[in-house]
Amino acid sequence: MNYGKRSWILYASLLVLFWGVWGAFSNEPNSKYGYPNEMIYIIWAFTMLIPAYFAMRGNTFDRRPVAAVYGLIAGLTGAGGQLLLFRALADGPAYLVFPLVSLSPVITVLMAMVLLRERITRLAVVGVVLALVAIVLLSIPGGGGGSHAHGPWLLMAIGICIAWGVQAFCMRKAALVGVNDATTFGWMTISGLLLVPVAFAMMGAFPTHYPWQAPTLTAVTQVLNAIGALFLVMAFSRGKASVVAPITNALAPVLTIVLSLAVYQTLPSVWGSIGIVLALGGSTLMVYSDEKGGEDSVAPGVLDGSEDLAPVTQKS
Repeated sequence: MNYGKRSWILYASLLVLFWGVWGAFSNEPNSKYGYPNEMIYIIWAFTMLIPAYFAMRGNTFDRRPVAAVYGLIAGLTGAGGQLLLFRALADGPAYLVFPLVSLSPVITVLMAMVLLRERITRLAVVGVVLALVAIVLLSIPGGGGGSHAHGPWLLMAIGICIAWGVQAFCMRKAALVGVNDATTFGWMTISGLLLVPVAFAMMGAFPTHYPWQAPTLTAVTQVLNAIGALFLVMAFSRGKASVVAPITNALAPVLTIVLSLAVYQTLPSVWGSIGIVLALGGSTLMVYSDEKGGEDSVAPGVLDGSEDLAPVTQKS
């Protein structure tokens, strides 16, 4: 495997593929069978064990405290944010909750630039801005309306946004301090399982009156989600957080919309259509800027500073 500076593009592309397909079918168990969201979370937590097993094959689990700290923070902020999202959507309008939550890459970009001293070109800045705008537009559900302009859901949505932004930052930071991908993902898996009792408590009782298709479909779609999460870790360990976060969050919904159009004959809204164009344009600018920057700064046969991740980012 090439651990070069731009190998993050491969893993980001795989992430978009898996999360794009997952996004197109992820709501089926709930919309078709009424399967509880909390039960979907529980099944997802256990499907994380599948990619975790393959990630750990041939790799050593890093037992250093720093690995546990960043891994647990990344896992708990991600899984905890997911559980909190269920509550926010129960209390507040989706057309406001999702755009707020979708701003999490802003948190990641700011933290990466301030705390990691990441630098991106002016062309990449334009791409980041376009991608962030696209993320918000793509997150606006069809329809609208609702009577809740504010309330507890607002604080929850802001909390989820911050949590998921911190999660992405911790993935990148873990790699920079020498934690391998398998270890970070392992701690994320452990974190997701630790919150399973919370999901059960939120649900109230184990659902038994649903057809077998509901948990089966949930398991199939959530495996895609779990594998995508592993690719996210691998992308962040190889690429700048200020670039990876906007790209992955912008392009995955684009693929979801395209698949929904093909499978369900569902046309995107006007905002969604604009978001698709901005997502593709912004992502293209960021990738082009990264490729061009690499060509300008790295002479043939010479490694730049980003290659120091090679010993600690092991293949899965």
